[in-house]
Amino acid sequence: MSKFLDRFRYFKQKGETFADGHGQLLETNRDWEDGYRQRWQHDKIVRSTHGVNCTGSCSWKIYVKNGLVTWETQQTDYPRTRPDMPNHEPRGCPRGASYSWYLYSANRLKYPLMRKRLMKMWREAKKLHRDPVEAWASIIEDADKAKSFKQARGRGGFVRSSWQEVNELIAASNVYTVKTYGPDRVAGFSPIPAMSMVSYASGARYLSLIGGTCLSFYDWYCDLPPASPQTWGEQTDVPESADWYNSSYIIAWGSNVPQTRTPDAHFFTEVRYKGTKTVAVTPDYAEIAKLCDLWLAPKQGTDAAMALAMGHVMLREFHLDNPRQYFTDYVRRYTDMPMLVMLEERDGYYAAGRMLRAADLVDSLGQENNPEWKTVAINSNGEMVAPNGSIGFRWGEKGKWNLEQRDGTTGAETELQLSLLGSQDEIADVGFPYFGGEGSEYFNHVALDNVLLHKLPVKRLQLADGSTALVTTVYDLTMANYGLERGLNDENCAASYDDTKAYTPAWAEQITGVPRAQIIRIAREFADNADKTHGRSMIIVGAGLNHWYHLDMNYRGLINMLVFCGCVGQSGGGWAHYVGQEKLRPQTGWQPLAFALDWQRPARHMNSTSYFYNHSSQWRYETVTAEELLSPMADKSRYSGHLIDFNVRAERMGWLPSAPQLGTNPLYIAREAEKAGMTPVDYTVKSLKEGSIRFAAEQPENGKNHPRNLFIWRSNLLGSSGKGHEYMLKYLLGTEHGIQGLDLGKQGGVKPEEVEWRDNGLDGKLDLVVTLDFRLSSTCLYSDIVLPTATWYEKDDMNTSDMHPFIHPLSAAVDPAWESKSDWEIYKGIAKKFSEVCVGHLGKETDVVTLPIQHDSAAELAQPLDVKDWKKGECDLIPGKTAPHIMTVERDYPATYERFTSIGPLMEKIGNGGKGIAWNTQSEMDLLRKLNYTKADGPAKGQPMLNTAIDAAEMILTLAPETNGQVAVKAWAALSEFTGRDHTHLATNKEEEKIRFRDIQAQPRKIISSPTWSGLEDEHVSYNAGYTNVHELIPWRTLSGRQQLYQDHQWMRDFGESLLVYRPPIDTRSVKAVMGRKSNGNPEKALNFLTPHQKWGIHSTYSDNLLMLTLSRGGPIVWMSETDAKDLGIEDNDWIEVFNSNGALTARAVVSQRVPAGMTMMYHAQERIVNLPGSEITQQRGGIHNSVTRITPKPTHMIGGYAQLAYGFNYYGTVGSNRDEFVVVRKMKNINWLDGEGNDQVQESVK
Repeated sequence: MSKFLDRFRYFKQKGETFADGHGQLLETNRDWEDGYRQRWQHDKIVRSTHGVNCTGSCSWKIYVKNGLVTWETQQTDYPRTRPDMPNHEPRGCPRGASYSWYLYSANRLKYPLMRKRLMKMWREAKKLHRDPVEAWASIIEDADKAKSFKQARGRGGFVRSSWQEVNELIAASNVYTVKTYGPDRVAGFSPIPAMSMVSYASGARYLSLIGGTCLSFYDWYCDLPPASPQTWGEQTDVPESADWYNSSYIIAWGSNVPQTRTPDAHFFTEVRYKGTKTVAVTPDYAEIAKLCDLWLAPKQGTDAAMALAMGHVMLREFHLDNPRQYFTDYVRRYTDMPMLVMLEERDGYYAAGRMLRAADLVDSLGQENNPEWKTVAINSNGEMVAPNGSIGFRWGEKGKWNLEQRDGTTGAETELQLSLLGSQDEIADVGFPYFGGEGSEYFNHVALDNVLLHKLPVKRLQLADGSTALVTTVYDLTMANYGLERGLNDENCAASYDDTKAYTPAWAEQITGVPRAQIIRIAREFADNADKTHGRSMIIVGAGLNHWYHLDMNYRGLINMLVFCGCVGQSGGGWAHYVGQEKLRPQTGWQPLAFALDWQRPARHMNSTSYFYNHSSQWRYETVTAEELLSPMADKSRYSGHLIDFNVRAERMGWLPSAPQLGTNPLYIAREAEKAGMTPVDYTVKSLKEGSIRFAAEQPENGKNHPRNLFIWRSNLLGSSGKGHEYMLKYLLGTEHGIQGLDLGKQGGVKPEEVEWRDNGLDGKLDLVVTLDFRLSSTCLYSDIVLPTATWYEKDDMNTSDMHPFIHPLSAAVDPAWESKSDWEIYKGIAKKFSEVCVGHLGKETDVVTLPIQHDSAAELAQPLDVKDWKKGECDLIPGKTAPHIMTVERDYPATYERFTSIGPLMEKIGNGGKGIAWNTQSEMDLLRKLNYTKADGPAKGQPMLNTAIDAAEMILTLAPETNGQVAVKAWAALSEFTGRDHTHLATNKEEEKIRFRDIQAQPRKIISSPTWSGLEDEHVSYNAGYTNVHELIPWRTLSGRQQLYQDHQWMRDFGESLLVYRPPIDTRSVKAVMGRKSNGNPEKALNFLTPHQKWGIHSTYSDNLLMLTLSRGGPIVWMSETDAKDLGIEDNDWIEVFNSNGALTARAVVSQRVPAGMTMMYHAQERIVNLPGSEITQQRGGIHNSVTRITPKPTHMIGGYAQLAYGFNYYGTVGSNRDEFVVVRKMKNINWLDGEGNDQVQESVK
């Protein structure tokens, strides 16, 4: 019989029975069982990983059946560790295991999409104008037409387009913008290249070739810890997670390891079996607390206070009362503690000034090269010396930039004095700023004098100019700053830990709420372990501390503890900061690809925090003033104005980048210079002095000085990282928003001095927003064009992390589904269309580019002594010295595509390098010609090709010392010339190793040690940051060449942060103006608003994934304490509204005893596209976590041109902090879904 007919006879079948009728033998069809048998069958397995910013970088098996991805499981073939270490696998998490759901879900973007209104206007314009550029001009120059489609952003209305149509419109818009306003008005945002480095490079390469602006991300995300550049001259360098296993004492401070570092958490649990003690420090009872022996719960935002108290104990017991030889020797060799600091006379006391330099002394101590950049100490014989290693030895001479204990003049061995106590000429009263007494209704304070006078031993020196000066050491300043009595009868120092003086355990108990006994105990245990193990005490730290306004104080508190205990640079010890997937290991091979440095230099870079603060007009609502941030000892008259004024001053002094750069099209400048018979550089300098050209940031709303085109890829800018979300909607996008506050013009706040104020801000600044994504995110909803990208299982790319030493591939297990394409192919297509469309509009053009003074270049020695502003007449405008570098770049716009798809000649003419060293790349270029083949004709004839993403990957792998042993040896040899010590032994055993893309597809490969990083990739030691500084005597890239605890820049001193201090969270003044203003009858309460990283997503990715939504509550939630919930009449799962002057959001309440009263948590990046009702406040759909935030930049993060305090892309600059924010919370009354389907409801009111 047929199977079809058998189905009709199913219930009529009779068969032999058995087991007393309990069983029956039937001959039925059992094909249905094949579905279960074949569920796990597959045609092939392909290795890939997840290109998401999680730091996991896990290797996965992707199973393919009939050309479709069916599921994924974890790979288990990582290269094994040494015998005494656990292996890295298994690596993965539930979020990654759910990724294959995205490929064929309804959320997947299948075709190019365009906003319907824009498409209609574009097609009509094309009928009237054959030239696409003229067609675009006819739309965007018509104010009504432009406003029409801008106002529709965020409201859906997308229709399917074609690649031909979207590429032409994008190219036309870019050409029009470059031609009319300048290439720097075209910008792109994409984060964290390490997670998919070729995909990042795709867009960045296109933008760089046309002169566009690449926006930073690490600082904008507030993943950048400014304390790291301040202390070490390094953006971030941390131990791999395997090094946790080498530690014998770990404090997890504000880092929720099992939730946010899931693939690495096994090392944390495994090390406990060795007897390692673990301590959790979090204000809430987080998952990490369950894995620890002790949980400390300081009041959120007060971590620096607890760190100061722990440092107080460590210095008292291990440096003064019972000095430990290891600690003393460590701080003498590897920190700036022996260096001398000049004292400045004040009214009745002295203040710590800048570090003494060789140039201050007679004959500059015999130093002829950069004496103003060579720090000075006193040796054990009482002689003044300029010891090796300071930054003055790095540039202009060779062989003395090392940490050998030698006199930099004579070369003789020398031991430096740490303290002047006992050899002083006199005892002086020195003032220290104190901020812990600043009152607040939300945070505790301890009232003390705002200037604390301490007694210090000092020496009086004769200076080169004939004057005398008092000096003391950083060590002596540090002891006084921590309030340690040393027999000098200092009334502001503590006699015991129970004295409530700054910064004792008793003082910290009042600030943080942590019992002093716990503070003392942990400090003792941590230091004692470090002494016995020579530094194997570690602090794992993350966003919990780094997202506060005074984040550098929090971090410097922890760093000081580690330095006092000799932990930095020792295996199993040190500072383990994990937030973003920042570690792009083959960095120097990637940079030429990403920023087109093989064709032209420099690229345009911009720090995103300053960019969005300016162009989303968040500065118009600023409530924080510089005056309230200054030290009580500062001359406030020198620091007048608005916070944006400091940013503008920093830009024109060459400290920070600017975008757009100048108030005129930079392509016009060369033409005008030629007419004037001048070089473009001289013409620009003259025009800036005269004021005929101004920096664009001085007139951000004049209609010409704002961005016009924005590309977003590999990012959910408007659904995840966009602090000040509602301001972006209004001022950048020109669409509906939820801003509740008034701008400075209406509220009467401090207006800028340097920036032109206009009563009416400029809305809708962006003419075109293009987003690339594989799913329909919040950013896509607000875009004009959405381009469907390949998923992480449909493209070839590479991925690295700071958590392990391997390099992983993303592999195209299947072809991109529907009409999606890889990022490389998308931007290649745009570049090709741009090259065609620009003909007749743009040809070979000279572009004038301003470049801030760069870290890791000789220019970082620009401004050695104090701050001078050329615009105020304090000095002359000298590019690269008192102002940005002014450079010219020759662009060949019709050749953009040819250049995009080939490796340019500069790699052979100039070579490659990174972090201040350079090497020749001729042999690598020869290899790439063989690997990638060459262009047969055209502008790039004979150059290696970059046709595919794999070609691009091979370029990175071939040029990077981390993946090419021959290059590694060259790089170490180049560094050896600076230090005078041979370092090539660190890579000679790998000299013949060359990692290819197919190699990493077969198995993850461990990278090669390189001088780009401060740790070693070695079979005998796990990667630990600072290891080569300590064991190879390579200086840190700081003023002193050592770990810089004293920040002597004038702004750091005047803002009271030359030494570590406790600064309470700032008052953003965002709740009082809206409290009770739009009452719904329910109680309201102000709570601190925190946004930690979530369990059910990696940023916004996976937050709309059905599997993760099923496991979680399935929509936006806000956690709050039982105490606050009771006060507000809120029960678990109630709908609540969270709002302040910045905007409003709606969510369900999670009421939990794990959350302390006074704070609330909305886990980061819960999208506004899932289960979100309307807001009673704004009458719009809910909002997101960033709807209630606004950026407030910190002036000390704007410093540049000063050794380690100099700009570098994602290295140093303003950061997007947000945890100081407060919100009003209340129970919602009317739940309005804004869908017209009758699902609205009234929530029971509070009784």
